[in-house]
Amino acid sequence: MQGRLVPPTDNRIQCFPRERWADEFALARQAGLDCIEWIYDLYGANVNPLATDAGVENLKSLSQQYRVKILSICADYFMDKPLVRATQAELDDRLNTLFWLLERGHLIGINRVVIPFVDSSRIDTQAEFDEVVKLLNLILQEAGKTGIEIHLETSLNPGRFADLLAQIPNPLLKVNYDSGNSSSLGYAPREEFAAYGERVGSVHIKDRLLGASTVPLGMGDADFQALAESLKKVAYQGDFILQVARGVSGDEVAWARQNREFVLKQFCSA
Repeated sequence: MQGRLVPPTDNRIQCFPRERWADEFALARQAGLDCIEWIYDLYGANVNPLATDAGVENLKSLSQQYRVKILSICADYFMDKPLVRATQAELDDRLNTLFWLLERGHLIGINRVVIPFVDSSRIDTQAEFDEVVKLLNLILQEAGKTGIEIHLETSLNPGRFADLLAQIPNPLLKVNYDSGNSSSLGYAPREEFAAYGERVGSVHIKDRLLGASTVPLGMGDADFQALAESLKKVAYQGDFILQVARGVSGDEVAWARQNREFVLKQFCSA
């Protein structure tokens, strides 16, 4: 996850690293990482290189130079500007931002945009649920123009999430499975994958305590063994994005290597 290879900005655990985003390509190579999930958030929107053609060319050049791909965009912008509980004018503006983001992402060759429906952007009511279904159908029409998938990160329980997906069979709509969010909410991987495992298209790896915050991998309530078995059962072939708890500031590359080894051991061993 972008920003994890440099010290935190303004004490934020996750945000677009306004000053040092370009450094992360070389650091990712040092850490043995193959890709960066790009963040587009409100905090860094005015300096994000996605916003200009020159910035896009710079991204492509750095990606090629260091052999570190940008396969996905994490649209944290919609944590501050949710697609729920918005006025019509606000919603129109936010959808236009998302459609623009799809176009910019297409220029750098991404395969997915992850949209969060958690915390301040969570789906609370039946009316919001119904509205999100309508919005997603509209969003997928735009996504279809580029072939970019829309991956949903939600706090919905397994059955409710499955209900939402069942209403939208479009193959471009998939699940972003977040191991930390699930452990914090008390959801069990086997139950989640029984409900919608075939729709899982991407994975965020982190660990959290039940009802609490992020902790180092293996120190929380995430059931990584059950997750590994569930992913194997659905023949998951995608990548793993490290969205882990931060370590010691200034030691990010070594911390990334350590967490990479954890993932290889848990999910990629024979």
